[in-house]
Amino acid sequence: MPIAATGALVAEAAEAGAAVAAFNVITLEHVEAVIAGAESVDAPVILQISENAVKYRYGRLLPLARATTAAAERASVPVGCHLDHVQSDELLRRAADAGFSSVMYDAARLPYADNVAATRAAVAWAHRQGLWIEAELGEIGGKYGRPPLDAHAPGARTDPAEARAFVAESGVDALAVAIGSSHAMTTRTATVDHDRLERLSAVLDVPLVLHGSSGLPDDELSAAVAGGISKVNIGTALNIAMTGAIRKYLDTHPKAVDSRAYLSVGREAMAEAVARLIKVVRGGVG
Repeated sequence: MPIAATGALVAEAAEAGAAVAAFNVITLEHVEAVIAGAESVDAPVILQISENAVKYRYGRLLPLARATTAAAERASVPVGCHLDHVQSDELLRRAADAGFSSVMYDAARLPYADNVAATRAAVAWAHRQGLWIEAELGEIGGKYGRPPLDAHAPGARTDPAEARAFVAESGVDALAVAIGSSHAMTTRTATVDHDRLERLSAVLDVPLVLHGSSGLPDDELSAAVAGGISKVNIGTALNIAMTGAIRKYLDTHPKAVDSRAYLSVGREAMAEAVARLIKVVRGGVG
């Protein structure tokens, strides 16, 4: 089926009181696993390629982007394609031609006024191309090799009043909020600041996005969705599933050399993780 528009998938999930799961992909096995997992539970999904993933692929966006969009077009469920955590304006301007309907423009590292200015300029350009734009306010942490911020550090959590002003001034279509999760967590021990999420949800009229969701246990993910999160980003959970399955396979097959044997095991483990996590964030929506 045609590639779905990210904005439409997020809006539909929000209308249903659920969230759409968005998975970061690095290899073709990731892409195939996310689609297989979504198809197994008959649910829409978003495939995300981050700026870091592009850097890993020698800075070349199109090889993975074309594989991702080709797989999305052949899926039996709606699949959106999203360019994630983009700091480079040059990469932003390659998004539409590469088949993406949406971009997360990441200027959260900048002081507030600079973040607003950079994001507003990105939004103005992107909207002329028909792109849906997500941004971030507060610092979720754990990205680009930096450790997560202490929960009480200035800027570590999104301020509701500042968020309302940021959305109005920048014109973004969705906002990633810092409410306790952190990127690249390998343990599921994070907790959501539910009071802050309630206040953010009350003052914002754009969909809210949760980054760093791999570090949250199922009950916290479900509660975050019930509290107003409409898009849930997941990346590390897939890498944990893949790496664990491959490590186990190679431990028990020390003479294995055919990469298809262990990559298929890793792909299946990721697909199972995708299916389970989609059920959590869908909140029982069929």
